[in-house]
Amino acid sequence: MDSSTLINVLMIALVLWFLVRRFVPAKGIKQITTMELKSELKKKEKQFVDVRTPHEYRTKHIKGFKNIPLSELSKQANQLSKEKEVLVICRSGMRSMKASKMLKKQGFTSVTNIKGGMSTWR
Repeated sequence: MDSSTLINVLMIALVLWFLVRRFVPAKGIKQITTMELKSELKKKEKQFVDVRTPHEYRTKHIKGFKNIPLSELSKQANQLSKEKEVLVICRSGMRSMKASKMLKKQGFTSVTNIKGGMSTWR
């Protein structure tokens, strides 16, 4: 195998690894749709967190969700109970997945990411 072929194979492998890491849900993080979220909102024992910016949150948000921007989540996670399930939403599902991974690493036992985020909320 010549060096250019080897470089191409390595580049493809790197891109695939990045895509898998980016889009495959982290171990232990549940994923639900916004349709499934509607029934979850009725459950009082759950915690609902919106990790969008304060401006995005003020523009449109779901009643019952607490706004803790992703940039402040690591500092404000102590406002949440590690024993209760945390459901996390953002605009599209990307920031909420990042937040979900962060919460999981901080020892939260039950974390749920809302796929599609506010862009799929009706």
